Amino acid sequence: MTGRLAAAAAAAALAATTSACLDDYAPVVGPPNRAVCTPGDSDPAVAIRFETDILIGIFERDDGQCTACHTASGRAPLGLEIGGLDLSSRDTLLRGGAQAGAAIVRPGDPCASVLVQKVSETPPFGGRMPLDGPPFLTATDRQVLHDWIAEGALE
Repeated sequence: MTGRLAAAAAAAALAATTSACLDDYAPVVGPPNRAVCTPGDSDPAVAIRFETDILIGIFERDDGQCTACHTASGRAPLGLEIGGLDLSSRDTLLRGGAQAGAAIVRPGDPCASVLVQKVSETPPFGGRMPLDGPPFLTATDRQVLHDWIAEGALE
């Protein structure tokens, strides 16, 4: 075998051995920190309405955890006063607050909507809402918000 041919054979053998060895040292990264968001509506046959399903059904329900901070009449309206996010109507919600602005709800794109992100189990930034939780929104409530936005965030 000539010197060049021997060197090429040795390099190929080393590459094959090194590649096999590196497979043994692949990092173990574990499960993802958060679920993958899928932008579609989970049940297109069911239309979600802001007034009944979102405002009354989620934001004002029970102890009014959302509206307590994000409406002028709330018992501790810090979310409105500091963050500027008003949940009292669809129009004020869509205007957003000081941080997210109009990105709070991206009609047709729940995965890019800050509202969906902030109520998720692992928000990509800041604290999970409601800030004084638990209790947090249920998986069903989060799906209703997601579907409303996927449907276009209609009135």
